[in-house]
Amino acid sequence: MIRTTDDGDLRVVTIDRPARRNALRPTDLDALETAVVEADAPVVLLRGSGPAFCAGADLDSVADLDDPEAFAKRGQRVADAIEAAESVVVAGIDGAARGGGVELALACDVRVATPRATLGEPGVRLGLFGAWGGTVRLPRVVGEGHALEFSLSGRVVDADEALRMGLVSRIVDDPRAVAASMADNDHRSLRIIKERLRDRDGREARLEREAAGFAELHRANVDDIAASREK
Repeated sequence: MIRTTDDGDLRVVTIDRPARRNALRPTDLDALETAVVEADAPVVLLRGSGPAFCAGADLDSVADLDDPEAFAKRGQRVADAIEAAESVVVAGIDGAARGGGVELALACDVRVATPRATLGEPGVRLGLFGAWGGTVRLPRVVGEGHALEFSLSGRVVDADEALRMGLVSRIVDDPRAVAASMADNDHRSLRIIKERLRDRDGREARLEREAAGFAELHRANVDDIAASREK
């Protein structure tokens, strides 16, 4: 079950299956995509209910798959949609993130962990691996060496090690406060900065769009910029 709560400029999306450590069924994936992509708020906080962030795919659903390739592509589509969402998406990792839960966090723009967070890719121990885009995003985020060791060992890392690896950017007691502070920033700036930093096109095209985005923000905010010089 996916719950959403809108609080001004912040939408909180909660994976709410605490009895299953927030493991995701195929229908949960669809609901999660809708909750993030259709948000009007400039910032979305993705979190889990209870003592886990997300245990990944529900193993009962995985065991019964008739078309595992289609299931992998479904998860990839949801992760891609989170990454491409107009809103800035913050993963608030409190408790366990495993497998697909790590992959969803990797698709978010910002990952913050509480001191209770633990992260792992245990698929290798089951004869599987994360296939929701993790093999692409993980080395991009932490580097190839860390990505290989993390995935091939199947071990679990705590919040401190995740921070050292670059898997999370901060350890905080309250991820919601981080997301809310971002929502206080200029909304156009949030959107354009995300677009530019997420741009995967060639260098020249990226630089051109960067300049155009700067010009758009300058036109929108020139009076405030000028006023700030007088403070």
